[in-house]
Amino acid sequence: MSKDYSVSDIKVIEGLEAVRMRPGMYIGSTGARGLHHMLWEIVDNAVDEAANGFADRVCVTLHKDNSVTVEDNGRGIPVGIHEKLGVSGVEVVFTQLHAGGKFDNGSYGYSGGLHGVGASVVNALSEYVEAEIFTGGKAYYQKFHSYVDQQGQIHSGRPVAPLRETGRTRKRGSRITFLPDKRVFETLDMQFDTIAKRMRELAYLNRGVTFYLLDERDGREKEYCFAGGLSDFVRYVNGDKTPLYAEPIHITGEKDGIQVDIAMQHNDGYSESIFSYVNNIPTTEGGTHETGFKAALTKVLNDCCRRLDVLKDKDPGLTGEDFREGLTAIISLKMHNVQFEGQTKTRLGNTEARPAVEYVMTEKLVPFLEDLKNAETTAKIVDKAVKAAKVRETARKAKNMAREKSKLENAPLVGKLSSCTGRDPKKNELFIVEGDSAGGSAKQGRDRRFQAILPLRGKPLNVEKKRLDQVLANEEFRSIITAMGTSIGDDFDITSLRYDKIIILSDADQDGAHIRAILLTFFYRYMKELITEGHVYIGLPPLYKVQKGKEIHYAYDDKELNAIIKKVGKGYTLQRYKGLGEMNPEQLWETTMNPENRALVRVHIDDGADVERLVTVLMGDKVAPRKEYISEYANFNKADTFAEKTAIEKGGAQLG
Repeated sequence: MSKDYSVSDIKVIEGLEAVRMRPGMYIGSTGARGLHHMLWEIVDNAVDEAANGFADRVCVTLHKDNSVTVEDNGRGIPVGIHEKLGVSGVEVVFTQLHAGGKFDNGSYGYSGGLHGVGASVVNALSEYVEAEIFTGGKAYYQKFHSYVDQQGQIHSGRPVAPLRETGRTRKRGSRITFLPDKRVFETLDMQFDTIAKRMRELAYLNRGVTFYLLDERDGREKEYCFAGGLSDFVRYVNGDKTPLYAEPIHITGEKDGIQVDIAMQHNDGYSESIFSYVNNIPTTEGGTHETGFKAALTKVLNDCCRRLDVLKDKDPGLTGEDFREGLTAIISLKMHNVQFEGQTKTRLGNTEARPAVEYVMTEKLVPFLEDLKNAETTAKIVDKAVKAAKVRETARKAKNMAREKSKLENAPLVGKLSSCTGRDPKKNELFIVEGDSAGGSAKQGRDRRFQAILPLRGKPLNVEKKRLDQVLANEEFRSIITAMGTSIGDDFDITSLRYDKIIILSDADQDGAHIRAILLTFFYRYMKELITEGHVYIGLPPLYKVQKGKEIHYAYDDKELNAIIKKVGKGYTLQRYKGLGEMNPEQLWETTMNPENRALVRVHIDDGADVERLVTVLMGDKVAPRKEYISEYANFNKADTFAEKTAIEKGGAQLG
């Protein structure tokens, strides 16, 4: 890999066109998610300099006018004249789609920005972009802007003037400032907390690199730098759990040009948490690198069990599930020619990644486990796996018993689940309703063609810190598992899901919030794919009914109530709903179940590591971290859930 990064390294595939017409193709949406994607594109370019050893600091500044600056101390974008286009490398990068130094392995060994569309797309969707380059002892400047001509035609990302030299400097790197175009985006409000989370994650993944965030709007700032890298990441995720051994196991190595970096540590819980990345990009759907990790871990630990005489030669090996109980692991790969698969392109498909991870894991983990200095750690890992195997056998018997009883027409669900008549899972909905009273109203008010109702007759078990066999012994969860038809845990099969939407419908009070949290924890721990595939929703019942004569309005919060009162004027009656059970079937249908009028919140996982820690804090058995979190973050005027609101369906429209 050449350390020289010159203009000849920039390859042009095609010109910039149609980005503004179809921004969703490039940044996903024109809402808040797409707005932040603009920032990630520029940040990723800076991080690529750091990942390849040319920078050790990345700074992001949020300005009061909604513009953003990203600065790194890398090599700087090439400023020479491109031999084919006759303009500076800076102008090529910002005006030519699919232009960059990442299409071969000469300038960048490993790159998160794979397609070379980042800088040019940001330019196309911004009011202006300012590029300041510091390289070779000189400073350079160029500005690009989007404008409307006299005929009303929009011209995107045009250079105001050619790149010019502005003086001498000892600095090096690039400073990019851009203002997202208000004609494109629904909001220009960059979220400090969202950016801080991503920068913290990048700091863990790029050991020793400093990430600094400043918000000039309110003076907040954050700085992250982790000398321990992935080990520090594991400590963070396990921060409110009880680790089995003091220090995470950190494994690094290289095989066939693939750099493998893994940190892992068991805790006394029962859930596994594996987070993987390739070239700093989260692979939330896993892929070949996770498969290699799991295969190597199972083989190495089974061999270790036999070496320690925990398993005899004739004994069957323990399963991967046994060895991964309570495991937190971070897997980070740096590699060339990354191939992503899956619906959201977040699963690694490169076949060569699996043997590389297996090789490094085996080469480094075996000596660690055999080292007498690590005997206590090894013994704790093995002991936990053996206990997990015994519990697994108990759970297997419980599952077999549950399967025998789980046919919908049999005893457990008679009189409980009110199924729908429709047989198309893609159209059907399952409402999980708090209490028999609300369940009765929901059953009478629903559209039985596609809506099924499952009332909960008691508060379900908090599954955090509970074993699988204990979960399966809980009647409420057995009913949910049976109704959905997917089984749970390693046996979960989303293709058997009987309903497209699983809608949690509970009262707008503390008990209702607790039930929502318990159900979301269950889905997260044992049916996570339901959430990642977008099948889990929270129903939003109204808090108020405003009536004036025959005119009826429903308000979902105080702000909406005030607007309605202002609209209807004096002489109205106001009813405050204390629970779903107070609504008659017609009201419940009209306000909460009718697809034309209802409000639903889709639950999704935005930051896997952060959600993992938050579930532990809110639902685990340690009181102090939960009390601290509530004191710092609780806002009792907002909807509560550890998953963020991504889409509200109201009146059949997607409202961001």
